[in-house]
Order: sequence, then structure tokens, then C-alpha cells
Amino acid sequence: MKKYIKINAIIFLLVVSFFNLKAQEQITINIQEKGEDFEPYWSKCVGAGRANEALRAGWLEQLEVVQENCGFEYVRFHGLFHDDMFPVFEGRNGKIIYNWQYIDDVFDRMLDLKVKPFVELGFFPKLLAAENSKTVFKWWKANVTPKEESFTMFHDLVKAFTQHCVDRYGIDEVLTWYFEVWNEPNLYPHFWDGTKSQYFELYKQSAIAVKSIDKRLRVGGPSTSNFVPDTRFDGELTNNEVSEAVFNSDDINGLEWHGVWIEDFLKFCNKENLPVDFVTTHPYPTDYAFNPETGKGRGLTRFVQSTKLDLEWLNRIIKNSPYPNAEIHLTEWNTSPSSRDKMHDLLPAAAYIVKTNLDCIGLTNSLAFWTFTDIFEEKGGAASIFHGGFGMINFQGLVKPSYHAYRMLNQLGNEKLYKDDYLFISKDSGNGKVKALAYNYPKEAENAAPAGYKSYEYLSKGTSKELNFTLTNLKPGTQFKIEVLDKDHGNIHSYWESMGKPEPPTREQIKVMKRVASNLKTNIVSTGKNGELSFKQEIAPWSVILIEQIN
Repeated sequence: MKKYIKINAIIFLLVVSFFNLKAQEQITINIQEKGEDFEPYWSKCVGAGRANEALRAGWLEQLEVVQENCGFEYVRFHGLFHDDMFPVFEGRNGKIIYNWQYIDDVFDRMLDLKVKPFVELGFFPKLLAAENSKTVFKWWKANVTPKEESFTMFHDLVKAFTQHCVDRYGIDEVLTWYFEVWNEPNLYPHFWDGTKSQYFELYKQSAIAVKSIDKRLRVGGPSTSNFVPDTRFDGELTNNEVSEAVFNSDDINGLEWHGVWIEDFLKFCNKENLPVDFVTTHPYPTDYAFNPETGKGRGLTRFVQSTKLDLEWLNRIIKNSPYPNAEIHLTEWNTSPSSRDKMHDLLPAAAYIVKTNLDCIGLTNSLAFWTFTDIFEEKGGAASIFHGGFGMINFQGLVKPSYHAYRMLNQLGNEKLYKDDYLFISKDSGNGKVKALAYNYPKEAENAAPAGYKSYEYLSKGTSKELNFTLTNLKPGTQFKIEVLDKDHGNIHSYWESMGKPEPPTREQIKVMKRVASNLKTNIVSTGKNGELSFKQEIAPWSVILIEQIN
């Protein structure tokens, strides 16, 4: 089959593929027709490691890059009340003294960059935690064990903090924020060394504290971990003994997966007459979110549609709950919940990001990628510049394919003109410009999200796909920019391998690598006198293509 785009008399060669093609029937799109409005939720929120990391120049520089190019409106991170932010001091006679200087510095700089905080209320400062509290995170050790007084003290801390935010930034600004209570409390004893009921009490005290400042402020939870197919989280404490069935299943995608604590949380809040302005959870397409690197958890990667199924389940639960109007915010999400998963650095992650986000339109208010940066220290620093970190930008500022995926998604308009399994065509209702994304998540790989335990060579195999569509009713001479993200363009890990994997690269090497990481295959095409533009092009496995009207 010829590989060309025919634009009047112009033959435009784009991509040569060495795989068999999956043919696509000719599609014709009248760009003057009204499209279906949708919320581009992928630019709503993104994650980061912990608050203290936001005090670093590199973190702030990378945040500026992703805000400008990926459009993120909010950032969520752990450790707002960690001792390294110095939020609490004990004064004379045991009096609590609050200190907001470090938090103010972070929030001030974020707001200057046009990014709002998606406030995660946690963890315990030492003064609020139990004596010899358990800690989570190998490097920065967050306190997670409550004592009897913790709930009242946390209420007071949250109330004072919220009042300070309103005093400093104004109620109109803070009304646009979100206040989320804790992080993954179901993962006992890792993120919460207590019972389910104790977390519910913590939520109660936090919600009352936030709303006492202004009832219009938004609060939510329970911020639980990824979905499960068993009853391990049904009781007050985690019972891993009942989870063995998932390892004995021949087809984990055939199991009934469900959210954790969410139904009990909504029932509790209704019984206690508590507000729930939004519901949060973390639908990673895996099992065993806290420790996926162990032999026990390895291999439990669900199929590519799992996030969509999880969101459909969550929508049903919320619709039939006492809080049918609660927003849905998925405050963590990635191909896996491991900060040492090599797939986070590789090309397949980009196709997965694009496919999942486009497939889940209308099902959520945000799906926060975890994280925008590899300046991230839950396990401390890493020995390699590419170590499978969550970030879409590595420590040295090299953008990964996942960054390009979000940059491309951010270019889309807000009206859907067409969608199929690998093509999405949109229009900007403001200026009428057409923006399209095409991608190839190979059919052969749909039984699992991209995971680091599979070889890159295995994942690189698959069937190519073919674009074959025409845009009509364009003005003659309308130009489109075509950007191709593939194994040879924008795939910095591959280039680094070809360099011999320098550890670390020299300053000059990093300058070159930054240019290579940002350099996609780019061409400009134009319509002819008839106002039509036809695209006919192969998409190699895992590649992503942005087609963007520029005049």
C-alpha cells in the first residue's frame, strides 16, 4: 500500500512502516459543522512528589514548562504538613504555634506560574503524631500513626491553615481550590497506621474545619488507592489473605474490580451529615499499588480499558449515592504506581496516556498524571538519569514521551468532530481551528497497560494502523502542522542509549539531549483551491501524531 498524503498535486511522504497495515475506511469531516462540546480534563491537574521539593529551582522551572505547554491548572503533592515544611512549633507551656512561611513560599511561586494548589491535607507533623509513629517513604519519612489527640489537633491545624490561606490569597481565589483529606489511607499500615473508622473521623474533623471558614470551600476524599477485585479492604484493617484469588486467576481482566472504601465513605458522610464536594481515588491499571516491585505484585497489570471501566463504576456509585453532584478527581494515575518502572521513560507510555484520556472523556473532572517531574524522593535519589521515575520530565530537564503526550492533548479544541479507536478530531470553539490526534496502541498489546516487566522489544512489535480522512470546507491555503512522536523522534531514552548511556551526561551533552528530546518530526501541509485536505498515513506501533491547523 502506498504511504502518502495527497493534497491536490502534492505527494507528501510521512511515515514508512515495516509492519502490516490495519486499513481504515475513508472518513470525511465537514469542519463547519458544530461539534460535541467536551471538557479537556487532562489539563486540570498533575501530581508532584512532596511540598518541600517545590522549594527547588529545578522543580519550579519544570512546572513552568508543563504549565505553559501542557496547560495544567492545579498541582497536587504530599507532605504539606511534614516537619520539613515546619508548620507547627511547640511554644511555652506546650502552646501550639503555627508557621506558614514555607507553605506560603510554595503557594506564592505556584500562583505566580498560574498554577493553583490541589491541597492534600497530610501528613502528621511530629507534634500531632503518635509517639514512635510509623512512617511512609524511605527517604523523607512521613508520620502516619494518629494518637488520641491527633484528630482534634488536626482539626485545629486545618482550620488555622485554611483561615491563613483565605487571609493571604483572598476568598475568591481559595474558593477555586480543592482540599483533599490525606492520601491512600486504605494502605494500612503504610500511608495510614490506623483503622478505616479512624480515617473517617479524620475526614470529619478536616471537613468541619475547612467549612468553618467558609461553607463554599470544597473538600473531599477518601483518596484511596487503585481498584481491587476482592474484599481485602472491606474491614477496618487490610486483610491481604483474601487477595490470593487474584494470583490464581487465569484472566485478571475477567474479575470484577471495584473502588476501595468509596461506598462506605459516602455512607458515613451521609450519616454524619458531612459535605463531599468531590470524590478522589487512584485508578492505576495494576494491583498492589504500594509495592508493585515485589515478586508477589509483579505481572498484575490490567488491560488498556481498565481505567475507563473503573471510572464507569465510580460514576454509577456516585450517581446513586446521597452526593450525586460530587465532582470526580482521580488525583493519581500512571501506567503503574512504581517509581522504578522503566516504562515511564519509554515511548509506549505516550500512546497509553493519549488513548486513555480520549476514551474517558465525560467520565471525570480530572485524571492527574503522577508526576510532572523526576525531582521526586520517596525512595531517595536515583543512580540513573533514566530510572523509571514517574515524571514526564527527568531530573536534568529532559522531556520524555509522556510530556509530549500531554502537550499534544493540550493542543486539542473543545468540540469533538470525530472519534474512533485511534483518531480524534476536534475544533476550537473560539477560533474555529481544527486539531487532531492520531495514535497507535497496538491491538496485540491491549490485554495490558505498558509495564516495565515486559521487554521494550516485545512492546515495540505490533500492527501499524492507517489514517485515511479528509477535512472539507476549509479556506484555500489553510496550513496544518504535523508532528510525529515515534521511536526516532521525541524518544529521548532511545537517543541516550545510542550515546552509550552516559551517567551523568556532560553539560554539553545535556544541551544536545534537550534539543533532541523536544524535536519531533514536523512538516507543514496546505489545502488547495477546493478547500479540502486529505490525510493518508501509516502510524507505526506506539506512535502519536498531532495535526494542528495553524492559520
